[in-house]
Amino acid sequence: MDPTTDNAGQSGDAGTARTALEALRAEIAKAVVGQDPAVTGLVVALLCRGHVLLEGVPGVAKTLLVRALASALELDTKRVQFTPDLMPSDVTGSLVYDTRTAEFSFQPGPVFTNLLLADEINRTPPKTQSSLLEAMEERQVTVDGTPRPLPEPFLVAATQNPVEYEGTYPLPEAQLDRFLLKLTIPLPSRQDEIDVLTRHASGFDPRDLRAAGVRPVAGPADLEAARAAVAKTTVSPEITAYVVDICRATRESPSLTLGVSPRGATALLATSRAWAWLTGRDYVIPDDVKALALPTLRHRLQLRPEAEMEGVTADSVINAILTHVPVPR
Repeated sequence: MDPTTDNAGQSGDAGTARTALEALRAEIAKAVVGQDPAVTGLVVALLCRGHVLLEGVPGVAKTLLVRALASALELDTKRVQFTPDLMPSDVTGSLVYDTRTAEFSFQPGPVFTNLLLADEINRTPPKTQSSLLEAMEERQVTVDGTPRPLPEPFLVAATQNPVEYEGTYPLPEAQLDRFLLKLTIPLPSRQDEIDVLTRHASGFDPRDLRAAGVRPVAGPADLEAARAAVAKTTVSPEITAYVVDICRATRESPSLTLGVSPRGATALLATSRAWAWLTGRDYVIPDDVKALALPTLRHRLQLRPEAEMEGVTADSVINAILTHVPVPR
């Protein structure tokens, strides 16, 4: 999924921004081996002002991937390790009594950053998980009745272990729907794993990204220019209808108890536009929709228990729908 060189309809600022965002792949590859699809997904989320859920077994560099992205984008980042005893105020901040002034003052929590890494989000109970809902949707935090805006850009990159792992709490459907994308981080191939071990044998330290050579190659100005260009990307009525037909087909699938909501359809349209722009076009084609359907929709579906027992997955349902829904010409 490499971008083309066709810059039709793009301004100089937009072209520069695309080049800068594409450079992220090479920069992040200095620290993370073989995760190009996940890097692309994170860039798409930034362009759409959305949030990302990264799922994979422990030890596949989910945390390192987000840290490398923040370093390559020159964004402020904070990390929260979600544990069973974590409280909502540990994420959002709280009022602290100042003995000198005899007044309460607000102490911002780690959510006040550009890129919040919510590590192992499903290891904390739903009450604390839900503390992120307002931040993700409204981009603000309300404490003691006072709303406080979050910095811009703001993105939550949450990692989670597969739900069958011990000590995990499933994310509520309402919170899952707030994530723009769900990216799966697979175990590396044999050659990629050899490359990882070779780097470590050569002295690579994942805690020191500067020493690994990761440098800022893009910034907030590039994101703003890119977002403006994405907003001008043309979507034909036929493509809009195609997105709607895909999402409506999920609501009629016999394998599902919950299909994609209109919010999910809006998300698929947005991610398709971002991907079209990243690949060098100022219009969306059906292949853009197909390319983003899995990461945009998989976490918005709920399988019937009997379908799960038969080995049906959200991905297989979406792939079947993409095969059967007529593609506009």
